[in-house]
Amino acid sequence: MGCDSPPRWSACEILKKIADGSVSAREVVNAYIDCIEQVNPSLNAMVVPLFAQARADAAAVDAMRRRGENPGLLAGLPFTAKESFDVAGTPSTVGLTALAQHRAAADAPYVARLRQAGAILLGKTNVSQLLMGNESDNPLYGRTNNPWNPARSPWGSSGGEAALIAAGGSALGLGSDIGGSVRLPAHACGIHAIKPTSRRLTMEGHVPLYPGQEAIVAQPGPMARTVADLELAMSFLMAPQDRITTRVPIAGMRIAMYTDNGVFAVAPALRRAVAEAAAALESRGAYVEEWQPPDPVEAWITFLGILMADGFASAKRMIGRSPVLPYIRLILLCGVFPRWLLSGAASPVLRMLGQQHLARNVRAMGYLSADDYWRLVDWRARFEARFLGALERGRFDAIICPPAALPAVPHRVGAHVPDVLSYSALYNLLGMPAGVVPATRVRQDEETCRKPGSDWVEHKAIQCEKGSTGLPVGVQVAARHWREDIVLSVMHALEEHFRHLPDYPLFPC
Repeated sequence: MGCDSPPRWSACEILKKIADGSVSAREVVNAYIDCIEQVNPSLNAMVVPLFAQARADAAAVDAMRRRGENPGLLAGLPFTAKESFDVAGTPSTVGLTALAQHRAAADAPYVARLRQAGAILLGKTNVSQLLMGNESDNPLYGRTNNPWNPARSPWGSSGGEAALIAAGGSALGLGSDIGGSVRLPAHACGIHAIKPTSRRLTMEGHVPLYPGQEAIVAQPGPMARTVADLELAMSFLMAPQDRITTRVPIAGMRIAMYTDNGVFAVAPALRRAVAEAAAALESRGAYVEEWQPPDPVEAWITFLGILMADGFASAKRMIGRSPVLPYIRLILLCGVFPRWLLSGAASPVLRMLGQQHLARNVRAMGYLSADDYWRLVDWRARFEARFLGALERGRFDAIICPPAALPAVPHRVGAHVPDVLSYSALYNLLGMPAGVVPATRVRQDEETCRKPGSDWVEHKAIQCEKGSTGLPVGVQVAARHWREDIVLSVMHALEEHFRHLPDYPLFPC
């Protein structure tokens, strides 16, 4: 695709060009479909194409314009949605073959809202099986590859969305996030994404994986190539009275910064990206201070414990007779045992064998009694109060930190380094809004600085870091509840800084 073709334009640029008559909706949609047909054989990101309907919708938009009618504020804008969102007449399977014949009766609310505004749905994109794990792979649709390196994963569970947007196959994406599922793929593929405050947006019309789980809830989140496009999407996803109309000035803002959460050390490129982000914000008049979140290790264990509290009973009910990927099967197996057994027996043995990461994570596995679950929920609530208190003492408006500990990981390896997700999962546990902005790419001299040892997870991390030169790296921005305006304002300032630098991950090809 040429630099002046629609798949290289931002969503805002597309809308402007359609509105002023520079290009028709039909031309834009056809250009995106052509791009998808070029890139998808190597990506396997688009798994439910809706091209015939998209062309018909584009023709309808153009016809309305010719008649002088208003086709909507998003008229002609191509977008895609994660496979787990309902679209009338299409399957929502989360990669389970037992649900292959499912057909949604109606569009999910946010899919419907975007379409009603004139946006044109190109199709649905691949996910991780059961939306678990950090690779968009499942027995029904197969595996999605990262457009920057097909030997690497775009991460999950919204990996199909991120891969397609990064490759120019979608102008705007709708994903969902319960532990980093829009932010991690955005980081791995070099695009932007935001997870709103918990319960800001409804999950109606999305496959329910944790029915009854209210301590940590998933959120829909937009994914795009620019912050302005995220702001555009949020203006349609949020309630009218909540919509963000202005950016918050960076000058005078107090920003906390950390590059190591004490759970898992980050790769050198991620440390550099956060440090450069801090310097960029200081140059704009912000006050940036190094800071450490309280109890990060216990927060990570609590996050895992809450999501695993039922021993994956709800997931097992959904699976039915579907084949399950090996690493998913291993995760589900841990749910067979009670927590006290894994914590009291397996964890000490693993620690004695030098497997510190595995020993710690085993503490969170297994099913819980109601009393133990309530204790975790109570700890989460008290932790949130302490975390917000720490922010208040520092008078911080926002936080910048890594979105993950590693860049995009090789296929089949990411499942062995779950701790890298602790950087994103923290803000799901807290329910705070958080976004990711692309910053740079891994340089040849900064792939890894880890020392080989006996810890198996650290060994896998080294395996992930080696050969990572050229992969995108992002920076995560978080703020207090309901302050998406601050998150997006800081992201916009960072985008303006990084976009003009030679290492910026603009397009993978």
